[in-house]
Amino acid sequence: MSNFTAFCSDFYVNQKLGLKLDLPERRETVLDLFDRVRRAFPRLSTFQRYEGEVALESDSAEREWQWVALRQTTIRSGHVNPATLADSYNFHKALLEVAPYFLSISPLDIDMLEVVFGFDFETEHDRDSVVFDALLANTPLAHLVDGDFERVIEAQPALGISLGDRGDLQASFEVRTRPRVPVAGERGGDPISVFLTVRKFGPLASLDDLKGAFGAVVGHAEHLAETRVIPHLVVPIHEALQARG
Repeated sequence: MSNFTAFCSDFYVNQKLGLKLDLPERRETVLDLFDRVRRAFPRLSTFQRYEGEVALESDSAEREWQWVALRQTTIRSGHVNPATLADSYNFHKALLEVAPYFLSISPLDIDMLEVVFGFDFETEHDRDSVVFDALLANTPLAHLVDGDFERVIEAQPALGISLGDRGDLQASFEVRTRPRVPVAGERGGDPISVFLTVRKFGPLASLDDLKGAFGAVVGHAEHLAETRVIPHLVVPIHEALQARG
């Protein structure tokens, strides 16, 4: 875990199961699922409503916290500052095991499974300027800006790749400096955020295949984080912030 937490303010592992059909909206169905999750993870004790979303969360004032959220066609979960990667994986896998049965999800209904490794950097400095200096200043893109007379007002590089020839497993790298509309799993504030997203597209042959899909996705995510995201995105941003004091 030291590789993932050493250079950022917060590290988190999020999961999203995307569906083709709408989730059931009956109160009993949602509450039964949340009660089941709460019994397995007692710290998840706060029920919240957001725009188009309901969520079960632990105390977000604590450094380590967890959340589960349901939208129309997605089941999302997150573990912020987990003690170990295994802790976050066990949490997400537990949700994958119980949610399909409470919410009547068929393997044909599964559109994709996604895991996000997120790295946040709290800073008082201009976020776009920091990202530009860290990642773009020594590239051809830097010549688009006249530093003597102009100021960078948006620097949010993103790149997507296909992992293999089939196209059903993809990854994306994104640096974000702009805040979004608050949803479950976000603390608020305006950090610099680095996101590594690995996504496996469905459908699956059976619900039992979710476990294998999750293992494949997090395996790729760990490898890409360690060999590419941390040395080429996270560390340069950390060093740019350190240089500014």
